[in-house]
Amino acid sequence: MKVKTRYHGELELDQEVIISFPNGVPGFPDDKNYFIIPLDENSPFAILQSVQTEGLGFVIADPFSFYKDYEFELPQSFISQFKIDDKKDINIYSIVTVKDSIDTSTINLQAPIIINNKTKSGKQVILNTDAYHTKHPLKQHNKQTGQEG
Repeated sequence: MKVKTRYHGELELDQEVIISFPNGVPGFPDDKNYFIIPLDENSPFAILQSVQTEGLGFVIADPFSFYKDYEFELPQSFISQFKIDDKKDINIYSIVTVKDSIDTSTINLQAPIIINNKTKSGKQVILNTDAYHTKHPLKQHNKQTGQEG
């Protein structure tokens, strides 16, 4: 199947790479099928591209690449609903807001995207915590050493 993408032109796509978001992504309820386009083999960044809408592609990243101590508990109802048997079956991403530079770009740690690789289903989960918010800086400044990390 051929799909037009926001950043990569037209791509040939195998059906098995499509990830179903039964409720869409918040703000985009009509787009229910997405796929991931890695930016580079060793990059923490990728594009979550809608199959239906050419112009709908989110820059996503592995949040653990930027925040090593990032952790949260998934609600049991979510684990059951999305048939998660083992944590190894899921991938966790966060949406990145790209600004003029990496220094000003942010990552949303309050609403991670959870993808079950076995069932090829996904959902953006809004965490019920004050520990995280939607605009964490991608580039952190280490207050103890004075170095960026």
